[in-house]
Amino acid sequence: MKRSIAAWAASIGAVMLIGTAATAYKALTQRGIDPDDAAQVALGQALYAEYCAACHGLNLEGQPDWKRRLPSGRLPAPPHDATGHTFEHSDDALVRVIKKGPGAVSPGHQSDMPAFGDRLTDQEIFAVLAFIKSRWPERFRRSQQTR
Repeated sequence: MKRSIAAWAASIGAVMLIGTAATAYKALTQRGIDPDDAAQVALGQALYAEYCAACHGLNLEGQPDWKRRLPSGRLPAPPHDATGHTFEHSDDALVRVIKKGPGAVSPGHQSDMPAFGDRLTDQEIFAVLAFIKSRWPERFRRSQQTR
């Protein structure tokens, strides 16, 4: 009986720790992405040009017909400007997609987008997202902040 109670208590503790870590990470990403920080946006623009623009477009326009599946069954790279849907995703989801690839947010989702977690630090990912968000209309930024 004591062993069952101890195992139960350990399980509850682990769940609480994971929940606390997830909440802390979400808070970190929300604080760490600042589209009004000129230095962060400039760094993000340079990183975006190096790592993202080849597929998502130098002006965040995405690939042509981005909603129509390719012969491979995958979707083209979507735009990150006001014509796309990036603003519909939380900062946490966007960070996870960049770090681990689209399957990290939508299990089973296949995309040509690679994971960048081994190439970009969290701060660099935050900078890329700050650049992207700096190009959105204010109403998109406000809408996205609530996610």
